[in-house]
Amino acid sequence: MGISSCGDRILNMSSLLKVQSFAKINIGLLVKDQRPDGYHNIHTVYQEISLSDTITLRKQSQGWELSSNVNWVPTDETNLCVKAYLALKQRYKQVEGISIHLEKTIPAGAGLGGGSSNAAAVLKGLNELYELSISNEELERISSTLGADVPFFIKGKTQIGNGIGDQLSLSPHTIPGVYLVVVPNIHIDTKWAYGELKKHLDNRPDSINFATRLRDNNLSLSIFENDFERIVIPAYPEIGKIKERLIESGASFASLSGSGSAVYGIFDDEASTKEAESVFLSHYTFIAHPLNK
Repeated sequence: MGISSCGDRILNMSSLLKVQSFAKINIGLLVKDQRPDGYHNIHTVYQEISLSDTITLRKQSQGWELSSNVNWVPTDETNLCVKAYLALKQRYKQVEGISIHLEKTIPAGAGLGGGSSNAAAVLKGLNELYELSISNEELERISSTLGADVPFFIKGKTQIGNGIGDQLSLSPHTIPGVYLVVVPNIHIDTKWAYGELKKHLDNRPDSINFATRLRDNNLSLSIFENDFERIVIPAYPEIGKIKERLIESGASFASLSGSGSAVYGIFDDEASTKEAESVFLSHYTFIAHPLNK
């Protein structure tokens, strides 16, 4: 039973292991038809970026404990880290108890996949800590029971996502550049966003296939679009203003990530990114790089 008190991706120290849990952004997100299970099929490019949380796993004889450096993280069975542990333990009886400490840096509710990344990091960490030798493909299958974005984080890097985001294929190209991510103090409810967007899906023209374009070495970011912007920007004008300021500050491309509220701009170099960051002093910002290994 749980106790609610509580450079490398993985650092293993026998009974203790530290795992980095990276954020993602969506470069393009097209929402398609609604499925019988209530979810919508999507088409997106997931790009893993260098912003990360750190998760420390420590073996214990039985049960689980979860603690965090922030007080807004739930430390009960609703936390995806705990759900990941319980899902793996149900399938692999050699998994014993675990103590999990979650050091959060990725902001919550911003479309950056922090919770999903944490769940995947726990699965990968337990696989290493208990020497289970589970394949990435099996970890993806297990992670698909935890949430639509979780399977992406098993392999990370740059991937094309279809289905509800769980049908994945690695891209031959990373989306290059330096990323400035701006997170306004706005919470956007994902259910609301899908509900509003559903009213507009029938009138949308045929969608672009991002996967085909990614195979082109002369990739133009102008082909990417995020369907949620047509709903979110009118409802939250500050989001649109941030996107405009990123473009005005020299970003070659700017967009909402997921359903938001994070907005990112892609710049050519570190210096221009830092200069642009100075425009957003009243917001939470961070500079990140795309991960490809």
